[in-house]
Amino acid sequence: MGQHLHNRVNRRELKERMRHSGEPRVTLSYYKYVQLPDPQQFRDELYRIYAELGVLGRIYVASEGVNAQISVPESRFGDFKTAMDAFPFFRQMRLNIAVDDDGKSFFTLAIKVRDKIVADGIDDPAFDPSQTGTHLDAENWNRLSEEPDTVVVDMRNHYESEVGHFENAITPDVATFREELPLVADMLGDRKDRKILMYCTGGIRCEKASAYLKYRGFKNVFQLEGGIIEYTRQVQDKGLKNRFLGKNFVFDERLGERISGDVIAQCHQCGKPADTHTNCANNYCHILFIQCDECRERYAGCCSDKCRDFSMLSADEQKERAKTETFSGSRFGKGVYKAFRKSAQSLKSPGEAQK
Repeated sequence: MGQHLHNRVNRRELKERMRHSGEPRVTLSYYKYVQLPDPQQFRDELYRIYAELGVLGRIYVASEGVNAQISVPESRFGDFKTAMDAFPFFRQMRLNIAVDDDGKSFFTLAIKVRDKIVADGIDDPAFDPSQTGTHLDAENWNRLSEEPDTVVVDMRNHYESEVGHFENAITPDVATFREELPLVADMLGDRKDRKILMYCTGGIRCEKASAYLKYRGFKNVFQLEGGIIEYTRQVQDKGLKNRFLGKNFVFDERLGERISGDVIAQCHQCGKPADTHTNCANNYCHILFIQCDECRERYAGCCSDKCRDFSMLSADEQKERAKTETFSGSRFGKGVYKAFRKSAQSLKSPGEAQK
Protein backbone atom coordinates (compact mmCIF):
# COMPACT_ATOMS: atom_id res chain seq x y z
CA MET A 1 0.00 0.00 0.00
CA GLY A 2 1.34 3.44 -0.93
CA GLN A 3 2.08 6.11 1.63
CA HIS A 4 -0.83 8.37 2.55
CA LEU A 5 -0.09 11.92 1.43
CA HIS A 6 -2.77 13.58 3.55
CA ASN A 7 -3.53 13.70 7.26
CA ARG A 8 -5.94 10.92 8.20
CA VAL A 9 -6.31 11.60 11.94
CA ASN A 10 -9.10 13.67 13.51
CA ARG A 11 -7.97 17.30 13.86
CA ARG A 12 -9.27 17.57 17.42
CA GLU A 13 -7.24 14.54 18.44
CA LEU A 14 -4.12 15.97 16.78
CA LYS A 15 -4.64 19.27 18.59
CA GLU A 16 -4.87 17.50 21.94
CA ARG A 17 -1.72 15.52 21.19
CA MET A 18 0.19 18.70 20.46
CA ARG A 19 -1.18 20.47 23.51
CA HIS A 20 0.16 17.74 25.80
CA SER A 21 3.40 17.12 23.91
CA GLY A 22 6.66 18.11 25.56
CA GLU A 23 8.70 17.80 22.37
CA PRO A 24 10.73 20.98 21.67
CA ARG A 25 9.89 22.38 18.24
CA VAL A 26 11.07 25.31 16.13
CA THR A 27 8.45 27.47 14.40
CA LEU A 28 9.56 29.14 11.17
CA SER A 29 8.37 30.43 7.83
CA TYR A 30 9.90 30.66 4.39
CA TYR A 31 8.93 31.45 0.84
CA LYS A 32 10.53 31.02 -2.54
CA TYR A 33 9.40 32.36 -5.88
CA VAL A 34 10.55 29.73 -8.37
CA GLN A 35 8.94 28.20 -11.45
CA LEU A 36 7.65 24.70 -10.65
CA PRO A 37 6.62 22.85 -13.82
CA ASP A 38 4.56 20.27 -11.88
CA PRO A 39 3.27 21.74 -8.58
CA GLN A 40 1.34 18.57 -7.65
CA GLN A 41 4.40 16.35 -8.06
CA PHE A 42 6.49 18.75 -5.99
CA ARG A 43 3.75 18.94 -3.36
CA ASP A 44 3.69 15.15 -2.98
CA GLU A 45 7.48 14.94 -2.75
CA LEU A 46 7.58 17.65 -0.10
CA TYR A 47 4.82 15.93 1.88
CA ARG A 48 6.77 12.66 2.00
CA ILE A 49 9.89 14.45 3.24
CA TYR A 50 8.12 16.55 5.84
CA ALA A 51 5.99 13.67 7.14
CA GLU A 52 9.12 11.58 7.71
CA LEU A 53 10.78 14.46 9.59
CA GLY A 54 7.75 15.14 11.77
CA VAL A 55 7.23 18.61 10.29
CA LEU A 56 3.84 20.21 10.92
CA GLY A 57 2.38 23.30 9.33
CA ARG A 58 0.63 24.86 6.37
CA ILE A 59 2.32 25.09 2.97
CA TYR A 60 1.01 26.44 -0.33
CA VAL A 61 2.57 25.27 -3.60
CA ALA A 62 1.93 26.84 -6.99
CA SER A 63 3.64 27.11 -10.35
CA GLU A 64 5.17 30.37 -9.07
CA GLY A 65 6.76 28.85 -5.94
CA VAL A 66 6.30 27.84 -2.30
CA ASN A 67 4.94 29.64 0.77
CA ALA A 68 5.35 27.82 4.10
CA GLN A 69 4.63 28.31 7.80
CA ILE A 70 5.81 25.24 9.71
CA SER A 71 7.19 23.82 12.93
CA VAL A 72 10.09 21.36 13.00
CA PRO A 73 11.13 19.02 15.84
CA GLU A 74 14.23 20.57 17.37
CA SER A 75 15.97 17.19 17.28
CA ARG A 76 15.40 16.94 13.49
CA PHE A 77 16.27 20.52 12.56
CA GLY A 78 19.63 19.55 11.09
CA ASP A 79 17.97 16.84 9.01
CA PHE A 80 15.36 19.36 7.88
CA LYS A 81 18.03 21.79 6.62
CA THR A 82 19.83 18.96 4.83
CA ALA A 83 16.59 17.91 3.13
CA MET A 84 15.89 21.48 2.06
CA ASP A 85 19.38 21.92 0.63
CA ALA A 86 18.76 18.90 -1.61
CA PHE A 87 16.63 21.29 -3.70
CA PRO A 88 19.01 23.74 -5.44
CA PHE A 89 16.51 26.62 -5.32
CA PHE A 90 16.19 26.31 -1.52
CA ARG A 91 19.91 26.66 -0.86
CA GLN A 92 20.91 29.92 0.84
CA MET A 93 17.24 30.70 1.42
CA ARG A 94 16.47 32.62 4.60
CA LEU A 95 14.39 30.84 7.22
CA ASN A 96 12.36 33.25 9.36
CA ILE A 97 12.57 31.76 12.86
CA ALA A 98 9.68 32.77 15.12
CA VAL A 99 10.34 35.51 17.65
CA ASP A 100 8.01 34.26 20.40
CA ASP A 101 7.53 30.50 20.21
CA ASP A 102 6.05 27.85 22.51
CA GLY A 103 6.52 25.05 19.97
CA LYS A 104 2.78 24.50 19.63
CA SER A 105 2.10 26.61 16.57
CA PHE A 106 0.76 23.78 14.37
CA PHE A 107 -0.78 20.39 15.03
CA THR A 108 -1.12 18.91 11.56
CA LEU A 109 0.65 18.92 8.20
CA ALA A 110 -1.28 20.42 5.27
CA ILE A 111 0.29 21.05 1.87
CA LYS A 112 -2.08 22.47 -0.75
CA VAL A 113 -1.67 23.25 -4.44
CA ARG A 114 -2.96 26.71 -5.33
CA ASP A 115 -3.06 28.92 -8.40
CA LYS A 116 -0.72 31.37 -6.63
CA ILE A 117 1.18 31.26 -3.34
CA VAL A 118 -0.12 34.78 -2.63
CA ALA A 119 -3.55 35.65 -4.03
CA ASP A 120 -2.96 39.05 -5.66
CA GLY A 121 -5.76 39.43 -8.22
CA ILE A 122 -3.27 40.53 -10.88
CA ASP A 123 -3.93 39.11 -14.33
CA ASP A 124 -2.07 41.59 -16.56
CA PRO A 125 0.66 39.71 -18.49
CA ALA A 126 2.68 42.94 -18.57
CA PHE A 127 3.18 42.76 -14.81
CA ASP A 128 6.64 41.41 -13.93
CA PRO A 129 6.81 40.19 -10.30
CA SER A 130 10.60 39.92 -10.47
CA GLN A 131 10.93 43.73 -10.65
CA THR A 132 10.78 44.15 -6.89
CA GLY A 133 11.69 47.16 -4.80
CA THR A 134 14.99 47.72 -3.01
CA HIS A 135 15.37 45.43 0.02
CA LEU A 136 16.29 47.09 3.32
CA ASP A 137 17.83 45.60 6.44
CA ALA A 138 16.68 46.83 9.87
CA GLU A 139 19.31 49.54 10.18
CA ASN A 140 18.56 51.11 6.80
CA TRP A 141 14.83 50.71 7.36
CA ASN A 142 15.11 52.77 10.55
CA ARG A 143 17.25 55.39 8.81
CA LEU A 144 14.95 55.86 5.82
CA SER A 145 11.76 55.75 7.89
CA GLU A 146 13.01 58.77 9.86
CA GLU A 147 13.28 60.94 6.75
CA PRO A 148 10.41 63.48 6.66
CA ASP A 149 9.16 62.70 3.13
CA THR A 150 9.17 58.91 3.52
CA VAL A 151 5.85 57.04 3.42
CA VAL A 152 5.61 53.78 5.40
CA VAL A 153 2.87 51.36 4.36
CA ASP A 154 1.66 48.21 6.12
CA MET A 155 0.86 45.56 3.47
CA ARG A 156 -1.06 43.30 5.86
CA ASN A 157 -4.74 43.00 6.69
CA HIS A 158 -6.52 45.27 9.16
CA TYR A 159 -6.75 42.63 11.90
CA GLU A 160 -2.97 42.21 11.73
CA SER A 161 -2.11 45.90 11.95
CA GLU A 162 -4.72 46.45 14.67
CA VAL A 163 -2.46 44.79 17.25
CA GLY A 164 0.91 45.97 15.90
CA HIS A 165 2.51 48.21 13.29
CA PHE A 166 5.50 50.45 12.65
CA GLU A 167 5.52 54.01 13.92
CA ASN A 168 3.62 56.41 11.63
CA ALA A 169 2.66 53.64 9.21
CA ILE A 170 -0.36 53.81 6.92
CA THR A 171 -2.52 50.81 7.86
CA PRO A 172 -5.16 50.21 5.15
CA ASP A 173 -8.55 49.00 6.39
CA VAL A 174 -8.64 45.90 4.19
CA ALA A 175 -9.41 42.22 4.69
CA THR A 176 -7.35 40.75 1.83
CA PHE A 177 -4.07 41.37 0.04
CA ARG A 178 -5.92 41.26 -3.29
CA GLU A 179 -8.03 44.20 -2.11
CA GLU A 180 -5.06 46.11 -0.71
CA LEU A 181 -2.80 46.26 -3.79
CA PRO A 182 -4.90 48.60 -5.99
CA LEU A 183 -6.13 50.53 -2.95
CA VAL A 184 -2.60 51.42 -1.84
CA ALA A 185 -1.54 52.36 -5.36
CA ASP A 186 -4.53 54.68 -5.68
CA MET A 187 -4.08 56.08 -2.17
CA LEU A 188 -0.47 57.05 -2.88
CA GLY A 189 -1.09 58.17 -6.45
CA ASP A 190 0.02 61.75 -5.78
CA ARG A 191 3.24 60.62 -4.04
CA LYS A 192 4.89 58.57 -6.76
CA ASP A 193 8.22 60.40 -6.44
CA ARG A 194 8.49 59.97 -2.67
CA LYS A 195 10.21 57.08 -0.94
CA ILE A 196 7.67 54.32 -0.26
CA LEU A 197 8.64 51.81 2.44
CA MET A 198 6.55 48.63 2.57
CA TYR A 199 6.49 45.83 5.12
CA CYS A 200 4.61 42.63 5.97
CA THR A 201 5.06 39.64 8.27
CA GLY A 202 7.87 37.74 6.56
CA GLY A 203 8.41 39.52 3.25
CA ILE A 204 6.40 37.46 0.77
CA ARG A 205 3.56 39.93 0.25
CA CYS A 206 5.99 42.81 -0.24
CA GLU A 207 7.74 40.96 -3.05
CA LYS A 208 4.51 41.26 -5.02
CA ALA A 209 3.47 44.63 -3.61
CA SER A 210 6.73 46.45 -4.33
CA ALA A 211 6.80 45.10 -7.90
CA TYR A 212 3.17 46.17 -8.33
CA LEU A 213 3.85 49.75 -7.23
CA LYS A 214 6.77 49.96 -9.66
CA TYR A 215 4.46 48.59 -12.35
CA ARG A 216 2.05 51.42 -11.45
CA GLY A 217 4.76 54.06 -11.95
CA PHE A 218 6.22 54.58 -8.46
CA LYS A 219 9.92 55.50 -8.62
CA ASN A 220 11.39 54.87 -5.15
CA VAL A 221 9.97 51.67 -3.71
CA PHE A 222 11.60 49.85 -0.80
CA GLN A 223 10.63 46.76 1.16
CA LEU A 224 11.67 45.38 4.54
CA GLU A 225 13.89 42.36 3.97
CA GLY A 226 12.44 39.37 5.80
CA GLY A 227 9.53 41.39 7.12
CA ILE A 228 8.74 42.05 10.75
CA ILE A 229 10.21 38.72 11.85
CA GLU A 230 13.69 39.34 10.42
CA TYR A 231 13.56 43.00 11.46
CA THR A 232 13.00 41.96 15.08
CA ARG A 233 15.89 39.50 14.97
CA GLN A 234 18.26 42.14 13.61
CA VAL A 235 17.09 44.73 16.14
CA GLN A 236 17.78 42.32 18.98
CA ASP A 237 21.12 41.09 17.61
CA LYS A 238 22.48 44.54 16.76
CA GLY A 239 20.98 46.55 19.60
CA LEU A 240 19.01 48.81 17.24
CA LYS A 241 16.03 50.94 18.19
CA ASN A 242 12.80 49.00 17.73
CA ARG A 243 10.30 51.05 15.76
CA PHE A 244 7.60 48.38 15.72
CA LEU A 245 4.79 48.86 18.24
CA GLY A 246 2.85 45.95 19.73
CA LYS A 247 2.46 42.39 18.44
CA ASN A 248 3.11 40.68 15.14
CA PHE A 249 0.02 38.71 14.10
CA VAL A 250 0.86 35.20 12.87
CA PHE A 251 -1.30 32.65 11.05
CA ASP A 252 -0.93 29.69 13.40
CA GLU A 253 -2.16 28.57 16.80
CA ARG A 254 -0.22 31.36 18.55
CA LEU A 255 -2.05 34.13 16.63
CA GLY A 256 0.64 36.62 17.62
CA GLU A 257 4.16 37.16 18.90
CA ARG A 258 5.18 40.01 21.20
CA ILE A 259 7.56 42.52 19.56
CA SER A 260 7.29 45.40 22.01
CA GLY A 261 5.53 45.97 25.33
CA ASP A 262 3.06 48.40 23.76
CA VAL A 263 -0.60 47.36 23.75
CA ILE A 264 -2.21 49.43 21.01
CA ALA A 265 -5.53 47.59 20.53
CA GLN A 266 -8.68 47.19 22.63
CA CYS A 267 -10.86 44.30 23.70
CA HIS A 268 -13.73 43.97 21.23
CA GLN A 269 -16.14 43.28 24.07
CA CYS A 270 -15.38 45.81 26.79
CA GLY A 271 -12.96 48.25 25.15
CA LYS A 272 -10.12 47.83 27.64
CA PRO A 273 -6.52 47.72 26.34
CA ALA A 274 -5.89 44.22 24.96
CA ASP A 275 -4.17 42.62 22.01
CA THR A 276 -4.84 38.89 22.35
CA HIS A 277 -6.60 37.42 19.33
CA THR A 278 -8.72 34.35 19.88
CA ASN A 279 -11.39 32.34 18.09
CA CYS A 280 -14.79 32.03 19.73
CA ALA A 281 -14.92 28.84 21.81
CA ASN A 282 -18.25 28.01 20.20
CA ASN A 283 -16.99 25.98 17.25
CA TYR A 284 -20.13 26.75 15.28
CA CYS A 285 -19.16 30.43 15.44
CA HIS A 286 -15.33 30.44 15.61
CA ILE A 287 -15.10 34.17 14.86
CA LEU A 288 -11.67 35.75 15.29
CA PHE A 289 -11.67 38.68 17.71
CA ILE A 290 -9.66 40.42 20.45
CA GLN A 291 -10.53 39.52 24.02
CA CYS A 292 -9.09 40.63 27.38
CA ASP A 293 -8.55 38.21 30.27
CA GLU A 294 -11.59 39.48 32.17
CA CYS A 295 -13.93 39.00 29.22
CA ARG A 296 -12.38 35.64 28.46
CA GLU A 297 -13.39 34.48 31.93
CA ARG A 298 -16.80 36.16 31.81
CA TYR A 299 -17.74 34.75 28.40
CA ALA A 300 -15.84 31.44 28.76
CA GLY A 301 -13.74 32.27 25.71
CA CYS A 302 -16.79 33.07 23.60
CA CYS A 303 -17.72 36.23 21.69
CA SER A 304 -21.15 36.69 23.26
CA ASP A 305 -23.61 35.46 25.89
CA LYS A 306 -25.37 33.51 23.17
CA CYS A 307 -22.25 31.60 22.17
CA ARG A 308 -21.25 31.03 25.79
CA ASP A 309 -24.65 29.52 26.63
CA PHE A 310 -24.67 27.48 23.43
CA SER A 311 -21.21 26.03 24.13
CA MET A 312 -22.46 24.65 27.46
CA LEU A 313 -25.02 22.43 25.73
CA SER A 314 -24.32 18.78 24.97
CA ALA A 315 -22.64 17.98 21.66
CA ASP A 316 -25.83 16.42 20.30
CA GLU A 317 -27.98 19.41 21.25
CA GLN A 318 -25.43 21.81 19.72
CA LYS A 319 -25.48 19.87 16.48
CA GLU A 320 -29.26 19.96 16.32
CA ARG A 321 -29.63 23.66 17.21
CA ALA A 322 -26.84 24.69 14.85
CA LYS A 323 -29.13 23.82 11.95
CA THR A 324 -31.23 26.91 12.65
CA GLU A 325 -29.08 29.16 14.87
CA THR A 326 -26.96 32.01 13.47
CA PHE A 327 -23.80 33.14 15.23
CA SER A 328 -21.36 36.01 14.83
CA GLY A 329 -19.00 33.90 12.76
CA SER A 330 -21.73 32.95 10.30
CA ARG A 331 -23.80 36.15 10.44
CA PHE A 332 -21.35 38.59 8.91
CA GLY A 333 -19.87 36.63 6.00
CA LYS A 334 -16.84 38.24 4.36
CA GLY A 335 -15.29 40.92 6.54
CA VAL A 336 -16.53 39.08 9.60
CA TYR A 337 -13.81 40.38 11.93
CA LYS A 338 -14.35 44.02 11.04
CA ALA A 339 -18.11 43.72 11.28
CA PHE A 340 -17.93 42.11 14.70
CA ARG A 341 -15.54 44.77 15.99
CA LYS A 342 -17.87 47.55 14.89
CA SER A 343 -20.99 45.78 16.10
CA ALA A 344 -19.75 44.48 19.46
CA GLN A 345 -22.24 46.51 21.46
CA SER A 346 -25.21 45.10 19.55
CA LEU A 347 -24.08 41.56 20.34
CA LYS A 348 -24.36 42.06 24.10
CA SER A 349 -27.44 41.30 26.10
CA PRO A 350 -29.94 44.19 26.53
CA GLY A 351 -28.81 44.71 30.11
CA GLU A 352 -25.16 45.00 29.11
CA ALA A 353 -25.86 47.36 26.21
CA GLN A 354 -27.48 49.86 28.61
CA LYS A 355 -24.37 50.04 30.81
